[in-house]
Amino acid sequence: MSVLWWILLFTFISSAISLVGVFLLSIRQNVLHKFLNNLVSFAAGALMAASFLELIPEAIELSGGESHGILAFVLAGVLVFFVIEQFLLWSHCHHGRCEVHTFSYLILIGDGVHNFVDGVIIAASFIVDISVGITTSLAIIFHELPQEIGDFSVLLFSGLSRTRAIVYNFLSALTAFAGALLAYYFRDFVFAANQYLLALAAGGFIYIASADLLPELHKERMPIRSFMQFASLMAGVVLIWLAGVVFHP
Repeated sequence: MSVLWWILLFTFISSAISLVGVFLLSIRQNVLHKFLNNLVSFAAGALMAASFLELIPEAIELSGGESHGILAFVLAGVLVFFVIEQFLLWSHCHHGRCEVHTFSYLILIGDGVHNFVDGVIIAASFIVDISVGITTSLAIIFHELPQEIGDFSVLLFSGLSRTRAIVYNFLSALTAFAGALLAYYFRDFVFAANQYLLALAAGGFIYIASADLLPELHKERMPIRSFMQFASLMAGVVLIWLAGVVFHP
């Protein structure tokens, strides 16, 4: 099997992880809604941990230690996502009413950029060696699982139906194919921009977690539920950290 087919196979497997929400379809609507705030807490922790523990360090490493420039792109990511959300509020939400929260679009954009870079990494590793490619791809697949659960929870919380959340999350994951194919055919150009794409995605995830998700947790007034939300938040952080330690490419 040629290198390109190996790349496409593992890119597809990586993208299929976004369908993890299918398993949540078996949960009754009222039961899922009961635990949705805890899932959102988990998502906030996973997004922040992915940004600070994985994406930003990886971007700095790829840039050769140029942390100042990378952090500037992280800040740019925060600002860009703020502007995008303001535009979505202005163009889609009138008279203060929105059927679907705008951060559902933001999570899809941020995840799309992140998956694009994953596709680039998968392609790059297979170009080096088949065994390196398989190891790296498996690391990415296991590493993405907790974050995809978090992303699906955010889409549900934003007001999307479970079916639409699964479909949109999967479509966002397909950007990995664009990254993989561009990396294979235009490797020099794409590799040069990798660290900046990671930094922008990190900035976007930080914005979503801090501006859209964490404020929702302050609305809970019952101490036991607040504790459960904090525990879920920490679970998201710990799982991303463990995935990075165990499955780091």
